[in-house]
This record gives sequence, C-alpha cells and structure tokens, in this order.
Amino acid sequence: MELNRENIKLELLSPAKDHSTGVTAVLSGADAVYIGGPDFSARSAAGNSWEDIKDLCDFAHQFYAKVYIAVNTVFFNGEEGRVQNSLDRAYKAGADAIIIQDMGILKLSLPPIPVIASTQCHNASAEQVKYLEKAGFSRAILARELSIDQIREIRKNTEKIELEAFIHGALCVSYSGRCYFSLALSGRSANRGKCMQVCRLPSDLIDSEGNIIEKNKYLLSPMDFNLSGELEKLIEAGITSFKIEGRLKDASYVGNVTSFYRKELDKIIADSGGRFKRSSSGREKFSYEPDLKKSFNRGFTKYFINGRKETVISESGQKSIGEFISKVKELEHDHFTLDSKHDLKNGDGICWTNLSGELDGININTVEGDKIFPNRKLPYGIGVEIFRNENPAFEKAVVSGAERRIGVLFEVTESDGKFKIKASDEDGNSVELNFDHDKTPAQNPDQVSANWKKQFSKTGDTIFYLQDLIYKVNDPYFVPVSAINQWRREILAKLYGERIKNYPRKLVAHNRKIPEFYVKHIDSSYNAANKYAEKFFEEAGAEVIGKAFETLDKSEIKTLMTTKHCLKFHIGACPKFGGAKKFKEPLFLVLNGKKYKLEFDCGKCEMKILNII
Repeated sequence: MELNRENIKLELLSPAKDHSTGVTAVLSGADAVYIGGPDFSARSAAGNSWEDIKDLCDFAHQFYAKVYIAVNTVFFNGEEGRVQNSLDRAYKAGADAIIIQDMGILKLSLPPIPVIASTQCHNASAEQVKYLEKAGFSRAILARELSIDQIREIRKNTEKIELEAFIHGALCVSYSGRCYFSLALSGRSANRGKCMQVCRLPSDLIDSEGNIIEKNKYLLSPMDFNLSGELEKLIEAGITSFKIEGRLKDASYVGNVTSFYRKELDKIIADSGGRFKRSSSGREKFSYEPDLKKSFNRGFTKYFINGRKETVISESGQKSIGEFISKVKELEHDHFTLDSKHDLKNGDGICWTNLSGELDGININTVEGDKIFPNRKLPYGIGVEIFRNENPAFEKAVVSGAERRIGVLFEVTESDGKFKIKASDEDGNSVELNFDHDKTPAQNPDQVSANWKKQFSKTGDTIFYLQDLIYKVNDPYFVPVSAINQWRREILAKLYGERIKNYPRKLVAHNRKIPEFYVKHIDSSYNAANKYAEKFFEEAGAEVIGKAFETLDKSEIKTLMTTKHCLKFHIGACPKFGGAKKFKEPLFLVLNGKKYKLEFDCGKCEMKILNII
C-alpha cells in the first residue's frame, strides 16, 4: 500500500449496542458504527431489530457516516436460511458492509456490499490477511495482539485490503475466535456470541507440587486497551480504520470515548497538510471535555503494540477504577476530606484499593465545602488514594452534549429580476432556487448582506450550519425577514434531499472463485461448524480434519485458550525477558476448584491453557 498519496481517508469506528447508542456515536464524531442484528452477532445480548438498524443507517448517512452489521458468529447446519436472511436484511436496511467470521457465508448469496473479516478470523499474520484479500474481503480487522512492526509487515505484503485495528476498550485475553474456555465450562460459546467471560473470574496459580504462587487473583483479566498515544504510529503502519470496542457499553461511554478520539484524529488530520482526511462529513461541538478516565476502565494498557513491555493484567479485577481524584486527608465518623481540590458531587461513586488488593467503593450522599459525606464510613483512611468511577453529571452531559452539523456555503445573485440562491455543502452537493422579490431599495444598503447572513445562520434543527454567505446583488433591495427565512428553509430542504440522494454507498461485485488456502489441513481452531464452511476450505484445496468444537463433545476440547499474555512474565519467571524467579513446573491455573495445566511456547511467546479431562 502506498502511504505517501494524498487524501488518505481515516475512519473512526464506534460500537452501538442499540439505535440510540449509535446515534450518540455519530453525533460524537464517529465516521462509522458497527451494530448487531437480531441473529448471529458475537454479542448476542446486543441484538437489534432491522427497523432500528434501518433508522440508524438513515441517520448516519446524513453525515456520510457508515453502518456495518456484525454477522460474526459461526452457524450450524440448518441455520443457513436465517444467516441468508440476515445478509439480505442488512443490505436492504442500508448497511455499508457486513462483518463475518464464518467462511461458510462466502458460499451463500452475498449482497453487493463490502465484506469485512472479523478479528475472530485470527487475522494475526501477513499470510492470513493476504489470503483474505485474494478471497475478496474489503477489510481485515486485525488481531489485538499485534505490534506496530507486525502491522507494518502485513501492510507491506498486501495491496488494497483495508486494515482496521482496535484502539480502545476491553480486551479479550485469548486470541479472538480461538477461546473455548466458556464453551468447555458452560456450553456457552464465544464463537456463538455467548461468552461467559471466564477470564474475568479470580483464580489461583500453583506449581507442580501444589504450592500457591498467586492466590485469588484476576490472572486472566487484562486492563483496558488505550492507544490514544499511538495513533500516528498506527497510521504510518497502514491502519485506516480505528475501532473502539464496546457493543455492550452504554451511550455515555460510547459518546465520551468517541468524542475523545475524534479530537485526537482531527488534530492529526489538521496537521497532515492534506495528506489525511476524515471519511465522513461534518463538524462536532461538545458541551463537555472528553476524558477517557471518566468512563469505565480497569486501568489502561497498550497491550503488545510496542512489544512485550509490562504486565497487562488488571489485578483489581472487573470493576472500573475510573479517574484518580486525591488522597484522604482527614477521616471522621461521618465524613472525610481530601488533600487537594476536587469536583466530587452528590451521587458520585468513589473507590479505592483495599487491603486485599481489590477495589472497594461507596457512593457520596452530600458534599459540603471540603467535607464529603458518604453513604457508609470509609473502613480505613489517611493517605488512601480515592478514584471516582461513577459520575452521573458527566454521563448525562455526554449523552446530551454533542452536536454535529454539515457546513453550507450560500451564494445570492440576481437574474431576470429574481434572486437566485445557490447552496453547496462540504461534499460538493449543490442546489439552486429562484425567488421573486419586490424592487424596493433598502434603507440601509450597507446592512443588507449582514442581514441575509444573520437569517441564513438560523439553520434550526437541520443538520446544516452556515459556513458563509456571499451576497452578489448590485442593487441592494429590502426583503422582509419572513421571506428570507422561508427561502432558507426551502433551499435547505432541497439540499438535504440532494445530499441523501447522492449518498456514496459502495457496491461491489463479489468474485465467487475461492483462492487456494495457505494451509492444507483445517483443524478445529478454524471453527468450521457447517457444511458450507467445509465446502469453502475444500474448494480452497484444504482438508478439514477437525470440525468446530461447538459441534463436538466438550471432552474433545484440549486447548481452552491460546494467549499472548504470559503468566510466567507476569510473575517474573520469564527466561526470555530475564525473569529471575523459579518455580517447579508445570504450572497450573486453579479456577472454581479445578486445575488447568499451563503450557508455554517461548519461541512464539505464547501461553496455552489446557483442559485436564
């Protein structure tokens, strides 16, 4: 891919659990949103009706923002009719692309819109992404575990396929699409959108003799992804779509995080000298200052984007730590004070790390001056670091405090005794209307242009704002304000219709020819759950030697999870990175009283959790 060309479009991609969250994302500056329909979404708890999806598409398309539909679970034999219906309904609703995991979908009847390879396809190598490009995918969502150098290598070895990368949100500790822990324990499959999140449970780490190394710790629960300081590196490596995770998150989370990254990307675009541009239209205004720490987070990590640098685990567990406020200065029976200025308010939730190393928290009843009255007494106090992890006032401001408008240039001229008004938006859409007027000279000719501009700036509840108005009438005439306002309404309505008519929906003709796959044997990790996926791999010249674990007995699942996260590194026992601690191996993870053997591949810098049947 040539990165030196001009006008590279950068896309900020936000999650939507429902229609209203999607609207918040768009208003907050998302260039695209991704959402699940009623079926086959990897977040089964975030399904939506096709009517709501159509409404979201209509709303987003006003700003030339896109909507992608996640159809990214595996499907079973007999479900292909429902999958086909999801594809067809997504297209009819106005979706701009579909996101898939199951290769069997490529054997169904694809609608003429782009197909995106979900990160569950294990897009972790140049070889895999290059194959997806040959197979007709328009975009690959890269594995979260990749470093900048690995992303750069993928871009170097591919041509036109777009590269999408996660930049913020919760992390799955396993390689996406290759975690079977939930399936083995409960029958709830992550690849069917029903993960029970075993990784968020506390566990013990023991050696081969049963000695406890870590007790009741969240050993598989990562901190939240935050690459806000790495965006320019990602762009230079070849990423053009920047994805925020969170299809189960509420509108305040999505709005705050989206608006933060909108501002960061806009800075990069503004400083690029025309090299980069945003992929949708409009200008945002926010009544609040975006702050990532004010939304749900378990602490932040850059994961492995710059290689293995430090532990990625959130030892305090699943709870949000929020933003640091101050330290406890004084502690009384019914209130406490802090050692620095703060803005804590009635109803805020605060937390701290207790003596067991876990988060504990309370809510604030009232704040009177520097005295904070909680709903229960702090168990201990002086010097304790206080964080705010619930901020109702800020969350309310986020949901109602974003506005997005499209800039319009108006030109007013006179022809054949009529005013000719032309309106052009920032995407090149333009319309003209002619209006009759009386030949009454203006009493204050010097104020005519300013008056027109004032009235045309009153765009009300439309999606437009006045960029400028150029008044080119030689003999200024008096025109009633009511007439000017009516003309403004008429021409903006016509411009809106023209804008929607010209929405640049990308349609593609899918090539049904399946290229040769780069491996010859397809084991269960490729998640071939149906005859269509099997046929795909067979036509690609590969032999299916293992069907998806979802179709097999749970006892056949030997490897529960493969992860870049390494517990040897975490406890200071990694020989590759100079860990000095020694333990008697093999090591075991103990969860709910059951032992799981850990296997370390230092060559690949990976860890596997094995099922002991």
